[in-house]
Amino acid sequence: MLCLVSACSGTGGGTGPDGSVGFEGGDGSILVLPPDERQVAPELSGETLEGDPLSTADYAGKVMVLNVWGSWCAPCRAEAPALVAAAEQMPEVQFIGINTRDNDPAPAQAFVRAFGVEYPNLYDRDGSLLLGFGQVPPKAIPSTLVIDEQGRVAARILGELSTSTLVGVVEDVTAKK
Repeated sequence: MLCLVSACSGTGGGTGPDGSVGFEGGDGSILVLPPDERQVAPELSGETLEGDPLSTADYAGKVMVLNVWGSWCAPCRAEAPALVAAAEQMPEVQFIGINTRDNDPAPAQAFVRAFGVEYPNLYDRDGSLLLGFGQVPPKAIPSTLVIDEQGRVAARILGELSTSTLVGVVEDVTAKK
């Protein structure tokens, strides 16, 4: 258990629940990109934790918040209430969770139930959905991306966030259309 906590909360590498090496915790940095420096986000598609199909293409033209998390990650558990509150405060924004490195969806499903997460969550057992993001290190758990209405990566937050931080970042992104 101590390895799992250090794997997602410190700044050094660690071991994920599947024995994978090299996960790093976010450093709390926030990056909001000017519109002319934004790159198109890759389309993410797969199955939700419930086994239903989901694609980010279904939300084209809408601001999206993508949150990468693991049920085994202590900072992910700590930030879950903040994400739920932000989603409630910004119903016009589509939130999508990306559960990564859980070998079985059951712990992730329990996480979603425990924290009252209402938005959909993709199940990314091996972390392959994260590979298309050049601007986001797939090693940072948790990480949050804001995708603008044009489908471009507009901001990223590495590490645990607060409701006010996320709402402020989304407001910054939408103000710079």
